[in-house]
Amino acid sequence: MEQNQKLTQKYGLLTAIAMVIGIVIGSGVFFKGQNILNVTNGNLGLGILAWIIGGAIMIICAITFAGFAMKFQKVNGVVDYAEATCGKGYAYFLSWFMITIYYPGMTSVLAWVSARYTLVLFTGNDDLIASGLCLSLAAFYLCAIFAMNALAPKLAGKFQVSTTVIKLVPLTLVAIVGTVVGLINGNTVDAFTGVVISDVQGGGLFAAIIATVFAYEGWIVATSINAELKNAKRNLPLALLIGGVVIVAIYVLYFVGLAGAAPVGDLMTGGASVGFKGLFGNAGAVVLNLFVVISCLGTLNGLAVGCSRGMYAMGVRRQGPRPDVMAEISPSTNMPSNSAWVGLLICGAWLFYFYGANLTNSIFGLFTFDSSEIPIVTIYAFYIPVFIMFAIKYGKEDKFRNLVMPILATVASAFMIFAAIWAHGVTPFKAAKEAGTFALPILFYLIIFAVIMGIGVLFYKKNAGDLNEAVSEEATKE
Repeated sequence: MEQNQKLTQKYGLLTAIAMVIGIVIGSGVFFKGQNILNVTNGNLGLGILAWIIGGAIMIICAITFAGFAMKFQKVNGVVDYAEATCGKGYAYFLSWFMITIYYPGMTSVLAWVSARYTLVLFTGNDDLIASGLCLSLAAFYLCAIFAMNALAPKLAGKFQVSTTVIKLVPLTLVAIVGTVVGLINGNTVDAFTGVVISDVQGGGLFAAIIATVFAYEGWIVATSINAELKNAKRNLPLALLIGGVVIVAIYVLYFVGLAGAAPVGDLMTGGASVGFKGLFGNAGAVVLNLFVVISCLGTLNGLAVGCSRGMYAMGVRRQGPRPDVMAEISPSTNMPSNSAWVGLLICGAWLFYFYGANLTNSIFGLFTFDSSEIPIVTIYAFYIPVFIMFAIKYGKEDKFRNLVMPILATVASAFMIFAAIWAHGVTPFKAAKEAGTFALPILFYLIIFAVIMGIGVLFYKKNAGDLNEAVSEEATKE
């Protein structure tokens, strides 16, 4: 392997847009609709408003990062933005967090979700979600996706595009057919005007917005390929903006179509499969599970892109464990293979945690939390100083793009943090207190977070530079 090679520009605009859409539209779009209907009393209008508000938060942050992409370009999107605005030390700890917690936490859960619905597809029931068979299949999916990204990156890119196209088929069918059928049978009108139950659980509109927050998460992963994107300063902002708008439109139209497929009360209790059966018969449930599996695998592939390049992005800065090894690029695949294998190892550890904490009687006691959601608290907390410093340093150059948008993104990020704290701190604490016990998942997550970040301190090199820059300097001297 060689250290003096740089990642080549091999991805186009279509792949970048597909990554944004594919990463965000995973399992959430098929199941969050049921949650939203429940917390809004089955009121379709409130549900749509929740999707729009959640989507607006995502688009605001995406447009802000698009402005970053137009100004900065190096190796790993959001880490470069943090380095350019807040310094190398801050960028290092953001990178360490994303490599050790953020990416692998979500990736491992997506591997399990993919395995779960694969088994549902073949068995027709959901009884095996905590079985050894499900865990084994999840581990296989992790290995297969990482191997594809490390050994055949072009194939991984094509897989991303194809899964994005495939997963849009059921969403489009439900949006169109469901809306037409709903207007004919009256379900759509009833959903807009009716309220199924009188006692709202979960805070109505606000709780629905919280539900959409997690369905929209993941788009920032696409910034990790900016060094491999053709004409990145043009294509990455376009991909983030176009992808974000498309996602919001898909979610809203699917939600409306689903509400027209069956009575809202049935959807609140039975979920999306009830709507599929109402539109396409009993075979609809099988079709749903098939497309859910495809959707989850596409999301898993997109997240694996970020995991595969994490240690490489740190290694080129001469940071982290064995930066000389992590910065190596395979001459045959033009991929940071060593970085990919380390990413796979970390994902495996988080898969074990998720299984032991959430799928069985937890073996972690008070240190039990949802590793697919709580890391959002910290990733958006990391974003806020980046937005603020960008506005301070470059706000005068373009007041709208460099000042107004970062301020809006800061407010949006603060809302995301509050929503996560409410969902994983206040709510479980109150519930446990009423039951005479104690639970505060977010507190014990932050303790684990502090330990992992403390380990990162041991590998931080204050005077380290960028490896590619150092290589260029040596070449010039020679």
